[in-house]
Amino acid sequence: MARDLFSKLDLNLLRTFLILNQERNMRKAAERLFISQPAVSKSLQRLRDSFGDELFVKTYHGLKATEFAEQLAESLAPVMNDLMHVVNYSGGFDPSQIDRPLRIVVSPFLLTGIAQRLFTLIRAEAPHAQIQFLNWGKSSVEDIVNDKVHLGLNYAIERLPKEVLHTTIAKDTFRAYVRDDHPYKQSSARVEDGHQFEFSTLIAADWNYTQSVAEKLLQIYGHQAKVGFRSELPSAVIEVTKNSDMLFLGSRYLNLDGQSGLRSIDISFGPTPLNTDINIYFHEKYQASPTILWLKRKLAEALQEQGSASTPQ
Repeated sequence: MARDLFSKLDLNLLRTFLILNQERNMRKAAERLFISQPAVSKSLQRLRDSFGDELFVKTYHGLKATEFAEQLAESLAPVMNDLMHVVNYSGGFDPSQIDRPLRIVVSPFLLTGIAQRLFTLIRAEAPHAQIQFLNWGKSSVEDIVNDKVHLGLNYAIERLPKEVLHTTIAKDTFRAYVRDDHPYKQSSARVEDGHQFEFSTLIAADWNYTQSVAEKLLQIYGHQAKVGFRSELPSAVIEVTKNSDMLFLGSRYLNLDGQSGLRSIDISFGPTPLNTDINIYFHEKYQASPTILWLKRKLAEALQEQGSASTPQ
């Protein structure tokens, strides 16, 4: 007869196990659990004694899960997620009761433009939450997988882990921006004429990190884009554009049409394919999470309101 391990096991140990499996690092696990490293070590030893397996072994790069630990984590994660939903939402979902951090990672093309409105929408219904907006970086997809962030907002990403799902909630439009006294005086340009310009570009991990939008578009027409400046900071790209003869292809959500020192140029993209879908990214286990569904609605509202406000009249 199988031993009844479950009735003797502290469920907090299972949460510690899952966090350790995600972090593979004692210090980081302790920070997420708000306990000391010795306490994590003690919990790990209790888990080892209970399951009769090492679970994690030390390596030069951190902790490595044993085969048993990997199988246990795969089976345990959805069960613990269901348990969390039962406990958290047994009385119905009420955002005003949220008193923990809400972390959303956002593309730099979008963050500056929607941050204030999104904060206002979330804070109005969840006044006790600590709201964190993070810049989308190289590790953001992994952070979604490992529960370090609740949601991500970015353009289309080609390759995603099977655990990460996405929903398209808006489409972006791009315009060209140059300094007021730029030698190009026309109010419009064709994308195939882009080789005449030098570009400043905003870097967005997982979307244009290795190749900017300008480079992708001009490559279709057999031209090589001349990129003079790249940065992860919108403010840096804007200032360089204001003080040079470079051209910047910017999202409407950057709200640059009223920016002093810049003027816009309409770009005729013609038949050139440019995927401007804006997607929400989230862990598959949160498909039915009331918190995540609520946050998705707030993101959609912020994009819709900000997009309407930034559309040239």
